Amino acid sequence: MKWLDLPPVWLVAFAVLAWLQSQYFSFGLSLTHPVTLLLAGLLVGAGIVLTLLAVMEFRRHKTTIIPHETPDSLIQSGVFGRSRNPIYLADVLILAGLCLWWDAVPALALVPILVWVLERRFIVPEENRMRRVFRADFARYEQKVRRWL
Repeated sequence: MKWLDLPPVWLVAFAVLAWLQSQYFSFGLSLTHPVTLLLAGLLVGAGIVLTLLAVMEFRRHKTTIIPHETPDSLIQSGVFGRSRNPIYLADVLILAGLCLWWDAVPALALVPILVWVLERRFIVPEENRMRRVFRADFARYEQKVRRWL
């Protein structure tokens, strides 16, 4: 069951809810416009690029990408120099983009809910582990780099 408690699973679940809302419960709300589709594509694309950049940093530093495991090193380079959680940020961007792409206006309410889930289920426990393992280094990193952006 532990494989169910991973961020991509949460993202897929929220995306499925957004898609279902767009297909069956539109409530007459729509943001259909070429600019909206462009923004949707940019958000999804940015999320994918951000994820790939973060994964490259994990590989370069030879540490785990699995949220419930303790990393071997504190990554502060690349996209981690701008956000302590670029993959979670990417998940949020992708969900927002998909909601716009599918014209799932009410499902946009899922975006802040996903932020809340990611913070409670993953970010807070991860950062607590990092504080214990990397102590002063993490404290400096935490002061220098924001959690999201």
